[in-house]
Amino acid sequence: MDTVTSPLVRAARSHALGDLPRRTAARWPDKVAVVDGPTSLTFRDLEDLVDRTAAAIADAGLAPGDRLALLAHNCWEYVVLDFATARAGVVLVPVNFMLGPDEIAFILDRSEAVAFVVEDSLVPVADAALAAAGTGSGTGSGTGSGTGSVRHRVAVRRGAGRDGWVDLGDWLGHAPGAPEVLVGDDDPVRMMFTSGTESRPKGALLSSRALMWQYASCALDGGMSVDDVELHTLPMYHCAQLDCFLGTDVWLGATSIVLPSPDPGGVLRAIAEHRVTKFFAPPTVWIGLLRHPDFDSTDLSSLRKGYYGAAAMPVEVLREIQRRLPQVRLWNFYGQTEMAPLATILPPDEQLEFAGSAGRAALNVETRIVDDEDRPVPSGTVGEIVHRSPHATLGYFRDEERTAEAFRGGWFHSGDLGYVDDAGRLYVVDRKKDMIKTGGENVASREVEEAIYTMPGVAEVAVFAVSHPRWIEAVTAVVVPKEGMTLTAEAVVAHARSVLAGYKTPKYVVIAGALPKNPSGKILKRQLRDEHAAIAAGDG
Repeated sequence: MDTVTSPLVRAARSHALGDLPRRTAARWPDKVAVVDGPTSLTFRDLEDLVDRTAAAIADAGLAPGDRLALLAHNCWEYVVLDFATARAGVVLVPVNFMLGPDEIAFILDRSEAVAFVVEDSLVPVADAALAAAGTGSGTGSGTGSGTGSVRHRVAVRRGAGRDGWVDLGDWLGHAPGAPEVLVGDDDPVRMMFTSGTESRPKGALLSSRALMWQYASCALDGGMSVDDVELHTLPMYHCAQLDCFLGTDVWLGATSIVLPSPDPGGVLRAIAEHRVTKFFAPPTVWIGLLRHPDFDSTDLSSLRKGYYGAAAMPVEVLREIQRRLPQVRLWNFYGQTEMAPLATILPPDEQLEFAGSAGRAALNVETRIVDDEDRPVPSGTVGEIVHRSPHATLGYFRDEERTAEAFRGGWFHSGDLGYVDDAGRLYVVDRKKDMIKTGGENVASREVEEAIYTMPGVAEVAVFAVSHPRWIEAVTAVVVPKEGMTLTAEAVVAHARSVLAGYKTPKYVVIAGALPKNPSGKILKRQLRDEHAAIAAGDG
């Protein structure tokens, strides 16, 4: 018998994402796992809910490999669904709750989701998305009926059967005893939609193996432990909050305090009330905390570990954090969705001396810099950042061409430009694909450009990032009107807002007579960034 492929051997060796609540509950059954407002779940409670929900998912007819889309703000039900879908072998598709109906419809179609779980307050936008799904908004298996592939509609905290939505409470209260599903190390359990330079996002598939090796990297290089009490405020549709922090906490047996948003006042109150020891946020949120009038009067003495990512932390802000929170050690996490998402870490003792660095490759990651022919370059030389790691995505769903391009040469190509110093520390200097990161959110410049191009009277447009004192980067557009046409910045912003999510809408619009170009006709965005670098001066 081939013991390697024996189902019994595979079952005994299983260590998949859906196993974690059960294994942690066996170690720490009575320890608090999740706190969400008045709801407090021990690890025993969490395991029971995961088991019941996985059983309900199976009874509803969802098969291993099927996709379940989830549209919700942070809540304890999000945590349950994360692990219950994995236990059932179903692929979870987190959806950004800031997207509009057409953008959500695209994700439903592209992912070929068969189930859609939606927070009660978001049901109206979900209904609009379902009406659009399968009617040309994407490339999924929609039939044109306006329902796409979605067969199950489930609402969080909503009466059963009302408006065609089943109550998630029915799943949470299902009889225990989920069927055993053998989920392989490299079976997909998550589809995270990433914003690239393309006008539409891609579905990056992540496996249990990718997520769990990533948990190990986060815990060991990020100084995490079972004693942590962590505050989760960034959206769980982002793999940074969901996987660098929440998943790692469940794996370790740490306690997670869940808030629906990173409102600075709410964050400060939660740290004091729950004696929070650990907190992650992009620089914009850290800045918001420091500027809040209650910062100095709030008891933050329990906080010991701080993490940031999505953008470089300004040196002056680093100094201010160290001055006003001297007991807090800081880590910088750099990565991207396709790396589950961690790639490199800058540790606490290097924060000021090497400010601006993304640090060294994490424990289970190998990082190098290559030229346009994918040849390694010497330290100090700018090139594309590439990685080898079990963290890496399985590829893009139904997109072999882009998967092959991303993994050419046996390395995952990040699309970011950077260099390493002689000690192996990474510095990210530009985004090869013109990604804008505003307030911790990814915005593809081309998507914004294409939206503005649909406005009558637009001849040319270039979208890029400028530095912003609050948002770190702000979406900025320079628009050239067609000959004989008159455009205003206000009209361009209004048009963009009508077709894009709010955070993708340009914060600044400049009407110009022409765009700078090189002899081959390529728009010189670097020149535009330099020309308009001060446009956000004075804004905060």
